[in-house]
Amino acid sequence: MSKLKKNIDTKIVKAINKNVRSSTRKLIPILKSIVGKKVDIAIRDLSFSEKRISKDIKKTISSAIANAENNYQYDIDKLIVKEAYCGKQIVMKRFRARAKGRAAEIMKPYSNLTIILTEQTNKMETHGTKS
Repeated sequence: MSKLKKNIDTKIVKAINKNVRSSTRKLIPILKSIVGKKVDIAIRDLSFSEKRISKDIKKTISSAIANAENNYQYDIDKLIVKEAYCGKQIVMKRFRARAKGRAAEIMKPYSNLTIILTEQTNKMETHGTKS
């Protein structure tokens, strides 16, 4: 039986923002757009985004950068966004009065936001042999 060895030398840096006032459906496209980018480019893209929730995502990335710098002494110029995902939190339920004594429900969803950073390693990739 061969055991799988985990790569211990690469530390991941995590920042979690709980109770973000937005649905996961609105968060996921923004998070997909920043995965794999360098941290400074991701923050720049979020700064120019017209979405309201991008400010909270930018704040979470800044927190992850601070964690990387203080806890692991990583170089912030080499950090990339490895993973970014969100999950459902509570849903506040409100009602609005409608005609003929009816009520329409208003759902106000919350989300949890997780950003995982890692330090970029320089790998030399070869695409075949030259003769």
